Amino acid sequence: MTNLTTEDIDAVCNLVEELCGICWDESKAYLIESRLASIVEQVGCENYRDFARKVRAELVPGLKEQVLDAVTTNETLWFRDGSPFEALQHKVIPELIDEKANTIFPKRMRIWSAACSTGQEPYSIAMTIADLLPDFDQWDIQILGTDISPAVVEQAKSGIYGELEIGRGMDALRLKRHFVKNGNKWQVNERIRSRCSFQPKNLHEPFTGFGPFDVVFCRNVAIYFSKEDQRTLFNKLADVLTPSGWLFPGSAESLAHCGPQWVAQQHCRSNCYRPNQTVLANA
Repeated sequence: MTNLTTEDIDAVCNLVEELCGICWDESKAYLIESRLASIVEQVGCENYRDFARKVRAELVPGLKEQVLDAVTTNETLWFRDGSPFEALQHKVIPELIDEKANTIFPKRMRIWSAACSTGQEPYSIAMTIADLLPDFDQWDIQILGTDISPAVVEQAKSGIYGELEIGRGMDALRLKRHFVKNGNKWQVNERIRSRCSFQPKNLHEPFTGFGPFDVVFCRNVAIYFSKEDQRTLFNKLADVLTPSGWLFPGSAESLAHCGPQWVAQQHCRSNCYRPNQTVLANA
């Protein structure tokens, strides 16, 4: 295949943004070649413009999913960044318990981990809550994990991880408490897995049928979106949060440009937001 032309780069960048909202430009030419060249050759395309046309036309079964797997970054680890899980433990869950005490469903919580990759984040959330609540088994707690990549969603469903994956953030006490040995790998135990469900979800698409959620984790994905798409995403997330619901973005993500309701709070060194409560307070 010939070297990338400006037209090739534009075609792929437009395709990637159209598929998943990720903004690539000419500076990402190395990514285009390193992540997509083998797929382009596999489907017998003359150039990347032809490849983009085939992906859009869905002429090759499974090609769009291959592209999504190739262009998304599935970087994750257990209890990533630490502070959001401390805020969940010491601030968010205790407040939710108090708020729900006199409601119709005093022991129900719904949490969404968006762009969850291979499942470490939703399972980390479940473990945090299980370690906090002595009566965890009496609570109706469901944690939804979604990702644009069907392949990583399938791994997340299994809850099975190798030693290298376990070594990225999992401490010995939680490993003993929440996992069972599965051959030369580890599997999240049924008590935790039963609280977590997983499905493919493109954050670039409507959230019809989602929510409401008490807590949403959407971390380290919007940094790849344009400012306009970030505003659209976080305002859609506000729509599926409860009136007092919490949102955790990535540690480097500021939401001030998304609108006046996005006023950051800091708990346990973690930035979080309650956009609908801000709207009610200002009403």
